[in-house]
Amino acid sequence: MLTHTPIKIIRRPEVLVRFGIGNTCLHSRINSGLIPPPVSLGGRSVGWVDHELDAVISALAAGETDNEIKELIQQLLIRRKEIAKDMRALYLA
Repeated sequence: MLTHTPIKIIRRPEVLVRFGIGNTCLHSRINSGLIPPPVSLGGRSVGWVDHELDAVISALAAGETDNEIKELIQQLLIRRKEIAKDMRALYLA
């Protein structure tokens, strides 16, 4: 049976504070694959998956290289799709 773990979405101002960076740096890191991309919340609104950002911050604190962080983010994005698929199946069952 699938279990439901709440997914928390945070908005741009909190992301900037958590990473201690500005808007330009945020977009640069997203484009470089060093921060996961946001998810669309509809219209022009976007947000970031909280636990994904926690994983990246932990990797930074552990001194992982840019390449290791990029690989982590690729794995997080794969898992994001798997979780979405599982949640659809749970609610459509």
